[in-house]
Amino acid sequence: MIHDVRIKKLKLLPDDRGFLMEMLRCDDEVFLNFGQVYITGCIRGVVKGWHYHKEQTDNFICVYGKALVVLCDLREGSPTYGVSQEFFLEAPPSKGDGNILLQIPAGVMHGFTAYECDEARIINVPTRPYRYDNPDEYRYPWNSEEVPYKWPRYVTRGG
Repeated sequence: MIHDVRIKKLKLLPDDRGFLMEMLRCDDEVFLNFGQVYITGCIRGVVKGWHYHKEQTDNFICVYGKALVVLCDLREGSPTYGVSQEFFLEAPPSKGDGNILLQIPAGVMHGFTAYECDEARIINVPTRPYRYDNPDEYRYPWNSEEVPYKWPRYVTRGG
């Protein structure tokens, strides 16, 4: 596991009306701070990435489809420097291991794409609000040679 990355398994509570799944609570062990909540989507064959933050931590939860989220540790001095890791996040009511909150620490490069579906949607609960005048977002091209990961062949473009 990449250093400082944390996973919270999400508990699905089904009943005869459907289900309920808590995502993040202020009394969770992984809770750090609240900045904002937003949803982002990505279609199959396209990747949203690469980028990282210097200040904020992201908390990703898939709410539609299945997402391939890839992390790359490019933090100087990190014990897992140079390591890339794949995570498969699934929307509820998945019965597999994909109902997780993936906490991505500041400094860890990340991106995602839809996996085995036409579209994946992720809710992010970052620890800081987006600053329009001075964004905490640092980008690399989706196919950058500086990032030690190659997206699956079905991914043909990014941004």
